[in-house]
Amino acid sequence: MRRRSRLGNAAPLWAALGASVLLGAEAPERTTADQPPRKVIVGTVVRPFWGTYPGLERRLDVLAGLVDRLAEQARENYGRGLDLAVLPEVAVTGGIYGDILKNSAPLEGAVRNAFARKSREHRCYIVVPMYLLEDREKRLCFNVGVLFDRRGEVAGIYRKLHLAVPAGSDLMEGGVTPGKEVPVFQCDFGKLGIQICFDMAYDHGWQELQRQGAEVVAWPTQSPQTARPASRAWRGRFYVVSSTWRDNASVFEPTGRITAQVKPPEETLVQEIDLSYAILPWSAKLSQGAALRDRYGDRVGFRYYPEEDLGIFWSNDPQLPIGKMIRSIGLAEAGDELQRIRKLYQKAGVPGS
Repeated sequence: MRRRSRLGNAAPLWAALGASVLLGAEAPERTTADQPPRKVIVGTVVRPFWGTYPGLERRLDVLAGLVDRLAEQARENYGRGLDLAVLPEVAVTGGIYGDILKNSAPLEGAVRNAFARKSREHRCYIVVPMYLLEDREKRLCFNVGVLFDRRGEVAGIYRKLHLAVPAGSDLMEGGVTPGKEVPVFQCDFGKLGIQICFDMAYDHGWQELQRQGAEVVAWPTQSPQTARPASRAWRGRFYVVSSTWRDNASVFEPTGRITAQVKPPEETLVQEIDLSYAILPWSAKLSQGAALRDRYGDRVGFRYYPEEDLGIFWSNDPQLPIGKMIRSIGLAEAGDELQRIRKLYQKAGVPGS
């Protein structure tokens, strides 16, 4: 603390420098801070799907039960319904054992009926991962995330681009066909993207989602890693919701921090997030968020991380966006400060500015 007190009037400069370090040179400039609050309750699952496949009907019953539990937790924890449920990678069909045609299923029929019914019942979006059989004669199968909307309609399908390839093999997931597109789906709460498992290792899909303005990314996966999804959330300025087979399922903030996590033996997690938020770096005036809390009380919400020298802030007042709250105490978002300082660097001829 003595180090900061000696900064005196240089605190705004320290804040800007903090922004440049924390957000990085390629951080997006878009902001949602001047939009009204957009509370979204997301639900996710950690559960293994190895072993003998029980048949499609029994598997659909298990997955429907998990969605029921998420919806119940949302009502218990937040007093309202679930907005988005994310299930683990290929949860419908399980892993590949032998011929891919025997380990995939069509969307039409039992799968569509089961999740259309659940999404209508709970008035929520559901990301349904599976090996999707599209053409048996052509052996055309995809590793997908099917998005059902609140009405039970299929809002879209993401086909995994970067399929897993076993060491020493040239076969991608037993003969699965890779996807070619990275769509962003417009939901009633905001823009949703999907990436699946090994997509985490490659930049293209994440950069496309960022370019198209995704705000939440569902990441169904068999890998429970946390370091790389945290980095993706931080660089892309979106929430990432992992749904996994083991160890953990997590909700990552645009700060790169895990805001909620579930570990076995627990299986389900719900968390409310707000898609209208601001990221603020350290400054003496902010006082780790106390300045906003003192002025606005419970109308402002935030999580501040002293060890990171930044925090994420949102409004709980539908009439007052977080951006106005921030400006009322003479502060600016981290990205705005970064851009202001960058212009000074450019004028001074600093390389890479």
